[in-house]
Amino acid sequence: MMKKFYITILLFIFIQTAFGQKVSTFQDSISTYFNEIKDEAKKHQQLWGKDLYGPILLVNPSTRKLFANFPDTAGILRDDDKIYSGILPKEVNIANTSVSWNGKRWAMIMLPLPADKQGRLNLLAHELFHVSQPALGFKLFNNENNHLDQKDGRIYLRLELEALQNAVQTTNENKRKMHLTDALIFRKYRYSLYPGADTTENLLELNEGIAEYTGLVISGRNEKQTIEHFVKSINSFLRNPTFVRSFAYQTTPIYAYLLAITKKSWNREITVKTNLTDYFIKKFDLSLPNDLKKATDLRLYQYNGAVIISEEKAREEQTKKMIAEYKSKFITQPHFELVFEQMNVSFDPRNLMPIENKGTVYPNIRVTDKWGILTVDNGALMSISWDKISVTIPLKNENNSITGDGWKLELKENYSIVKDDITGNYKLTKK
Repeated sequence: MMKKFYITILLFIFIQTAFGQKVSTFQDSISTYFNEIKDEAKKHQQLWGKDLYGPILLVNPSTRKLFANFPDTAGILRDDDKIYSGILPKEVNIANTSVSWNGKRWAMIMLPLPADKQGRLNLLAHELFHVSQPALGFKLFNNENNHLDQKDGRIYLRLELEALQNAVQTTNENKRKMHLTDALIFRKYRYSLYPGADTTENLLELNEGIAEYTGLVISGRNEKQTIEHFVKSINSFLRNPTFVRSFAYQTTPIYAYLLAITKKSWNREITVKTNLTDYFIKKFDLSLPNDLKKATDLRLYQYNGAVIISEEKAREEQTKKMIAEYKSKFITQPHFELVFEQMNVSFDPRNLMPIENKGTVYPNIRVTDKWGILTVDNGALMSISWDKISVTIPLKNENNSITGDGWKLELKENYSIVKDDITGNYKLTKK
């Protein structure tokens, strides 16, 4: 018995030691990540004329465990040997973003980070740019580009990306200039089809595009790695269900990278009022034809146009069916509308579905508001004006934990749900 007890004790000590070593190794990795971005941000501070290194929150989405490089003012983060750690309150949404929390503006990034160093640095620097963005004179724009979910919008964006891939992969200056011209012809023609698209696309490029270019520079990739990154990134992007919020991650960095070859500090010239399309045309010294349709038709099939058009026609038919289902689900049939009071949201920008004149369906979204926390895994309709969100009717209510088809609402005690007997719709009311 004593021998068995002794072996059990040894096994328990071994497990504790192994677990301690595992935790210590993980924390060492987190500390290394902070040091990596700190060094690279300092090395590249000439990019924006300041060191972008600042407060960072690395969060495990499953456990809400977080790790930081700075303390917070509320004492949620404890000093944990070179780093700070704690549990993120459930009222705070988790996303790759910038967030004001407990006395600081933080770059929040979800764990795990990319395995490769350049990928980690790119992601961290992107979000750190957003932290410094207001101080650099750039507003935090958050515009949707719903025309990029329509057939022609997608076709001419994909053609632009095909031309950009050609531009970034050639070393011949004349060919590069030709591909850049073609890319911007496709872009300008797209704008002619969708009035106002030039404004909404530009706002997102000034926000996410410039942030992604910042991440690219600070990542420290060499020329070969950068080109490989662009090609891989575009191929991955094209597999996204929608482009409306994520296209700027692909377009702006390529134009910016190619311009930086001859004009390294070009980004210090732009402001929040810069039209990036016109700026790039001027700085690359490009001349675009007046008849954009004719020019587009002449270039269409040089960039895989036949395949792109065929794929987008097929997708359009599928999209029509999905939109009809969503309209029925969130508009025609009885549904549950939650009006915002002081909302904060997190969502995946790669899979949105715009519904013309009605809003946008978010397959996955988390909303926090004065009335509670809404978590959606099977679609919700965000209104055009972002003043309310609609889900399917409630099915179950247990102690203010309310569930429906693919959603859950943790409702605060001073709120309740009421049903309109005429429409069959549900809404929130204060008690």
